[in-house]
Amino acid sequence: MNVNFKGFNENVLTFIAASALTATGVPVKMSADGTVTVSGNGDPFIGVCVGLRNGYAAVQVAGYAELPAAAKITVGYQNLAVNSSGKVAANANGREYLVVDADATRVGIIL
Repeated sequence: MNVNFKGFNENVLTFIAASALTATGVPVKMSADGTVTVSGNGDPFIGVCVGLRNGYAAVQVAGYAELPAAAKITVGYQNLAVNSSGKVAANANGREYLVVDADATRVGIIL
């Protein structure tokens, strides 16, 4: 792709990381007050874990993010959630995001 969306309106918040959250680059959801965990099958997500340290998670909640995709997702506003493999997929029960680019294995969205 000849354009780049990285850095657009990025906002990162710090949360407590639930014990199940062990990797960065994954979609996360709220699990308790001030706490995030990995999004499971059918879960909408609040953002992407971009850092883990000492029991805390840095979560990108706004801006452009790239995530693993279950299949190519159509550009434009789409309802997205996580599937059983932990990848982003179109899902009528998901949260609406702007999909700006995608292929069979990854999707670029505006959170």
